[in-house]
Amino acid sequence: MSEPGFAPGPDEARDRSFVTALARGLDVLRCFRAGDLDLTNADISGRTGLPKATVSRLTHTLCALDYLVADPRTGTYRLGVGVLQLGFGVLAGMDIGERAAEVLGTLRNGPNSYITAALGERHRGDVVYVAVRRSRENVSLAMHVGSRLPLFHSAIGRAILVAMQPGDRESVFDAARRDDPAGEAARCAVYERAAAEHAEMGFCTGYGEWRSDVNGIAVPVTSLDGIRLYGLNVGGPSFRVSRRQLEDHYGPLLIEAARTLSLQPRASGG
Repeated sequence: MSEPGFAPGPDEARDRSFVTALARGLDVLRCFRAGDLDLTNADISGRTGLPKATVSRLTHTLCALDYLVADPRTGTYRLGVGVLQLGFGVLAGMDIGERAAEVLGTLRNGPNSYITAALGERHRGDVVYVAVRRSRENVSLAMHVGSRLPLFHSAIGRAILVAMQPGDRESVFDAARRDDPAGEAARCAVYERAAAEHAEMGFCTGYGEWRSDVNGIAVPVTSLDGIRLYGLNVGGPSFRVSRRQLEDHYGPLLIEAARTLSLQPRASGG
């Protein structure tokens, strides 16, 4: 059975400009997760739902383009240097990543040494970290560039959701509805709560929902051209990072950091 997010949705299937072969090739690359050193064609077929014969042709092509490397002894594939070039190209093109480095460092170096600060961007139903400043403590929560958090069940995901254009947000809900119709009511409730939090406090919260032992808050950030949307968060282990400290101390800092990165004017008044 294929995993959610791999098969093209109905809108894509009807789009005459949509290149299915390209989408399938990218789905093959997306099969590799943190901790996966190599995969077989059968592994990839199982994760994508594509026939093994189709997967075989795709992996052969991706090897020829240096996006995959084959090991003929084991019949497995690992990611090649071509994928690294793509990844570094994306990161290099994100002007906000370079500007975020100092902001993330300032947030991370605050009074609580267990705080991790990160910048993420949405990819389908997840948020992918594009810049991270990890906690100064040796804790089990080891986040890094490329780490994924669920869009609806993390503070950073909700911060992105509340700042999306209505049409874009509805497309996200449509995709989630196709993958998990039964979860629609819960997703709507999550969004309504996040929108209310953002309107009242200027940030979204996540206390033990993504992981029971993690607390965090997040704000949306827009790129300078207004096209790309990111989330900026701070958080850490719940036994060391309290809700009160996040909201009272880090909340105002996070809001100001988002204004700095988005080059928004400082709020007038107190």
